[in-house]
Amino acid sequence: MYTIIALFAVAAVVGLTMLFKILKGENPPRMSAIIHGALAAIALVLLILEFIDGGTELGAALIVLVIAALGGFFLFFKDLGGKQIPKSVALIHASAAVIGVLLLIFAVL
Repeated sequence: MYTIIALFAVAAVVGLTMLFKILKGENPPRMSAIIHGALAAIALVLLILEFIDGGTELGAALIVLVIAALGGFFLFFKDLGGKQIPKSVALIHASAAVIGVLLLIFAVL
């Protein structure tokens, strides 16, 4: 579980740097988005496996993090399409991710 939390934490640091760019009206570097998404995706898959293995206390965190991931896909595909990333969606995505990780930490403790 600590590996999952660490992966989400590193993804969050990269995500925070991307959020600052988005709030300035710039799209973040594509490599940052790929690294952020890959780390979060690995952590999410590991979390799903833990949940399937009987970690039912992880359910709330899993649901919120899946919602955050869907928002992340939306943002990534906006960027791929060459469109400006909506600041409101980026903030909702970041908020959902933070809430999900906090729920995960509380479930683990």
